[in-house]
Amino acid sequence: MPSILLTIPAPGAGEAPGLLDTFMLAGPMAKIVLAILAIFSIVSWGIVIAKVLQLRRADDHSERFLEQFHRAKRFSEVSAVASKLHASPMVGVFQTGYAEIDGQIKDGGGVEEDRGYRIRSLTALERALQRAIHQEVAELRRWTPFLATTAAATPFIGLFGTVWGIMVAFQDIGLTGSTSLVVVAPGIAEALINTAAGLAAAIPALIAYNYFAARVRNLKVRLEDFALELLNLSERNFT
Repeated sequence: MPSILLTIPAPGAGEAPGLLDTFMLAGPMAKIVLAILAIFSIVSWGIVIAKVLQLRRADDHSERFLEQFHRAKRFSEVSAVASKLHASPMVGVFQTGYAEIDGQIKDGGGVEEDRGYRIRSLTALERALQRAIHQEVAELRRWTPFLATTAAATPFIGLFGTVWGIMVAFQDIGLTGSTSLVVVAPGIAEALINTAAGLAAAIPALIAYNYFAARVRNLKVRLEDFALELLNLSERNFT
């Protein structure tokens, strides 16, 4: 009676290598490229998390500050609570404007009989408010250019790794004289991994940069509206 022989595959035989295995088998250049892309990605995600928290806190403090600002009858009352809401960019604009008003009053406006405190120049106050808006917007935009750099640069860094991997594949073909998939697979794997890593770093950075740019534009509009309101109140009460 003929015997039936069963072939049992060895453990792990026929299993595709994982990403970690492919990375460990990659050449030095592929590892360098992946390390650079990893650094870009980690820093980008750190900026994203920090900016989300910063903008969320800025919105919360701005709402509370506006509530106090509209409720108060004098700028001195607003100044007393402003330091507790320092995360709001409106606080920086208000404090600059309040300091300019106070300085003009002390330097020559003074108190006129039956008219109260006077200021000399609304134009100077407007320039001070505009300068404060630029400073606050610059602070809100801080570190976001790195996201734009990541979105623009990492696909090309990944492309460099891709080209290098293909070069390795052709070099292996030249050395072995064989076009077998076993020969070219390592180089092609390096190329594909670098391509994927470049896109994985670039896409979230691009989305986050556009999101933060839109949020900052909206905040800038709110700051300009607040500055106009502050100018109107100053003209009404100090001129």
